[in-house]
Amino acid sequence: MDRRQSIKLMASASLLSGIPVASAPVEGIALQETETDTEATFFNEHEIATITVLADMIIPADDRSGSASEAGVVEFIDFNVGDQDELQVPIRGGLAWLDAYCRKQHGAPFVEADREQREQILDIIAWPSRAAPELSAGVAFFNRFRDLVASGFWSSKMGVDDLQYSGNVYVQEWTGCPKKVLEGLEIVE
Repeated sequence: MDRRQSIKLMASASLLSGIPVASAPVEGIALQETETDTEATFFNEHEIATITVLADMIIPADDRSGSASEAGVVEFIDFNVGDQDELQVPIRGGLAWLDAYCRKQHGAPFVEADREQREQILDIIAWPSRAAPELSAGVAFFNRFRDLVASGFWSSKMGVDDLQYSGNVYVQEWTGCPKKVLEGLEIVE
């Protein structure tokens, strides 16, 4: 096994173990671009559509990078959930819960609801401390799903670029987080 294969194997092993990987290019190895032409292996077509919409609501495109789906997050989730038995029921069940709740509230599955209706649902399950007890299944699903989206996005080339990760660079003096960045943070209690 050569050096290149060893590094690929180590990166794959950490992905499969559930540890998010944010890696900068290593000499001789380029980060892969998104794999948008791959077919789903675990989820059905409707579930993939729901995952795509939901992932892009969590990490939408902005002026720094593309959306979660453009970074290959849908394929990341499909692969990881299909490969990890302990994720299959919670994620597939959560997608079903999301559709059932959306049908009850708006008469349509999540992907067919309008953006305002989707946001309304996410607003009531995205903040665990504010959610009603009867929404605990949706809250648990959304928290796990959001973690998968973040792991997939920030371990992609697009996500690493979005973080402006420069690798192992010596910093002569740490002056803390820039004031402009701190002012832009929303602190939730």
